[in-house]
Amino acid sequence: MKSGSDASVRRAVEDAHRREWAAVLAATVRVTRDLDLAEECVQDAYAAALVEWARGGVPDRPGAWLTTAARHNALDALRRARTLRSKLHLLIEPEPDSEPESAPEPAPAPDDRLRLVFLCCHPALAPAAQIALTLRLVCGVPTPDIARAFLASEPTMAARVTRAKKKLVAARVPFRMPTPAELPDRLDSVLTTIHLLFTTGHTAPAGPTVTKDDLAGRALDLARMLHGLLPDEREVRGLLALLLANHARRTTRTTENGRPSLLAEQDRTAWDQEAIAEAHELVLGALRGGDPGRYALQAAIAALHASAPTYAETDWEQILVLYDALLAIWSSPVVALNRAVAVAMVEGPATALAEVEALEQDERLAGYRYLPAVKADLLRRLERPADAAVAYERALALADNDAERAFLTDRLAQCGAAVRAAACNPPQS
Repeated sequence: MKSGSDASVRRAVEDAHRREWAAVLAATVRVTRDLDLAEECVQDAYAAALVEWARGGVPDRPGAWLTTAARHNALDALRRARTLRSKLHLLIEPEPDSEPESAPEPAPAPDDRLRLVFLCCHPALAPAAQIALTLRLVCGVPTPDIARAFLASEPTMAARVTRAKKKLVAARVPFRMPTPAELPDRLDSVLTTIHLLFTTGHTAPAGPTVTKDDLAGRALDLARMLHGLLPDEREVRGLLALLLANHARRTTRTTENGRPSLLAEQDRTAWDQEAIAEAHELVLGALRGGDPGRYALQAAIAALHASAPTYAETDWEQILVLYDALLAIWSSPVVALNRAVAVAMVEGPATALAEVEALEQDERLAGYRYLPAVKADLLRRLERPADAAVAYERALALADNDAERAFLTDRLAQCGAAVRAAACNPPQS
């Protein structure tokens, strides 16, 4: 036990929530077979930790402490329910799936988290509901962040998660891995969920920092587990490669003062070359054997960025070809926006600006902070600082991440300085 102040205990509980929530919840679902009850028991365990750790110190293994507490809560709840049903004052014989309180507490199996992901991605739910429920329950992503990922309002997303949870509980979906015949109906949602989890950690929608490495690392762990389960699935290889190639740059994505560091400015010697090499091998496997899927193509793009010796030597022509192929199979406006960045490098910012302005008519990108940010950068490169300033102001209004806001504020100030300089030095007629 490590004693500490109330503040240090709160930090320890918050850290355990970020790191251990999924494993604790998965271990508790194994006991309850009831998602609603398991979540309630885990929440009670975290609440108890605030009190018990302040009294006795933070345990050396917070996750194990929380798992034991949550399982005890679950066994107590199951016992009360059985007693109520039978109207007896003594605990009846344990059901096959439950364990007596005195039984040793096993450590949660590594695949429990993956099993819980597959549970939430049940085909009884709509795909968007599957993903939202998994991000909230399994990954502990706050509802506002999920709403931003889906470009939806927070109340809408909260209602969607609640309905999905109730539907799963009512359907009494078993807590197990799907059979081979059931996998195709769930795999795409599982892949999408893990990717969205990584994206939320790779570039945090809100908060003081650009990244949330614990979320990104959690997604990478899930991707590795999924690859271990399905090593021959090409899209599983593609997803793992995509995450590895992007996560390899994590230490260089911010400056010393916490501002975002552009790809062109990052120190490539500090990138994780072992992860990049692993991603490269996985990409080759994901591209073989037929038309590539969306994760294989995204991984190929990420691998090209990661393997370029310098920013100037990036193979933008090949990246644009890959974006064309990706857009053909996945008509996402976000993909189209990312493609416009490649267009700017190959065909120039004016051509890219026309494509971005067309995307402004797509309602799916309403409220997407990177649309005006990309437009502003293109206008800046075209030496239109006044127009760029308007776009930066729009991006700033949409950004909730403090580090991104600081970066955009700097760029806005630079545009303002350029406008003032131009006013002081008008062109000579």
